[in-house]
Amino acid sequence: MVKHGEGRSDMSASKSSLKKSGTAESGERLLSLDALRGFDMFWIIGGDELASRILERSASPEAAKWKLQLEHVEWEGFRFYDLIFPLFMFLVGCVIPFSLSKFQQQPSQAWPRILRRTVLLFMLGLVCNGLLMFRFGELRYPGVLQRIALCYGISAVLFLKLSVRGLVVTILSVLLGYWGLLSLVPVPGGVAGDFSKAGNLAGYVDRALLPGKIPAQWYGRGDNEGILSTIPAVCTVLLGCLTGVWLKTDRSGWSRFAGMCLMGGVFLSIGYSWGAAFPIIKNLWTSSFVLVAAGWSLLLLSVFYLVIDVLRFRRWAFVWAVIGVNAITIYVVPRFVDFEKMADFFLAGVARLSGSWGMVVLAAGVLIAKWLFLFSLYRSRTFLRL
Repeated sequence: MVKHGEGRSDMSASKSSLKKSGTAESGERLLSLDALRGFDMFWIIGGDELASRILERSASPEAAKWKLQLEHVEWEGFRFYDLIFPLFMFLVGCVIPFSLSKFQQQPSQAWPRILRRTVLLFMLGLVCNGLLMFRFGELRYPGVLQRIALCYGISAVLFLKLSVRGLVVTILSVLLGYWGLLSLVPVPGGVAGDFSKAGNLAGYVDRALLPGKIPAQWYGRGDNEGILSTIPAVCTVLLGCLTGVWLKTDRSGWSRFAGMCLMGGVFLSIGYSWGAAFPIIKNLWTSSFVLVAAGWSLLLLSVFYLVIDVLRFRRWAFVWAVIGVNAITIYVVPRFVDFEKMADFFLAGVARLSGSWGMVVLAAGVLIAKWLFLFSLYRSRTFLRL
């Protein structure tokens, strides 16, 4: 659903929605949330390609190490690029208290809204996977948007039904329960505690129960956004939800910043320590991965919140906010709008004259084309709201 004139996160609206102390008024979102979402999406829509092309220009070991951070870990471990998806889901959770707190006294009024958003986002994910080709046996049914939809829907309901303590207990129960499930329950013919690609329980469940196709180019033995791994992914959104609750408190901006830094450090410490027994594996969304991703997400958000909403250095945030307020739009549109061809049409000559920097020019051109498209939507106050 495309709506006009509902951009609560534009620069003028954001300035009026925040108190001088960095405190958000009831029902208003923080500019830092949209800016960080835009920063996150920047890497998805081409920032990774541009940075890789630039780093390839250097033969230094440091450049090679930085370039490696722009690629997913093959299986176990954690790099910067492994943070992109969980950070987005964490931010989905952060916004829930700002958008749904008004329904806490009468949660039944929110059910249609939550159901509509969940179903529309899930269906949009299926369309992106090729639903309209009507080849249902070859369709990949899970996906990025499908996981966001399910985790948002479940988390929104839990937020309206449970207290903060109830949410904390739920998160702990799910993370410990998932650890126990994957550690103690063997697949038929296998052994308990097998976290390998071929032997893990989550992959076995996906192969047994998922209809359609499991793409071989990513994980193959199970789906990256499969059945069991979606359960702990809900905790990623719930941790963001608790962060949103924290940001809505009456504490000072500096106190909220300090609290996020502290909890980010705690999550990183526990997550990396837990990883020795329950490996950090993004494809399985292991409990240790949930905590490590949440820790880095909190630290990133704390920096954006401090700079933008407490110290109020906001001009630089505009570049990211333009992307962040239409994040789903720019995730979907490149599937039928060829921004690469646009960049090549306008910049092929410049790229040719740039010699070995030509690929950098074209990668930058793709990013600029996408940003200008989003800026045109921003200027017309057109936002995709599911």
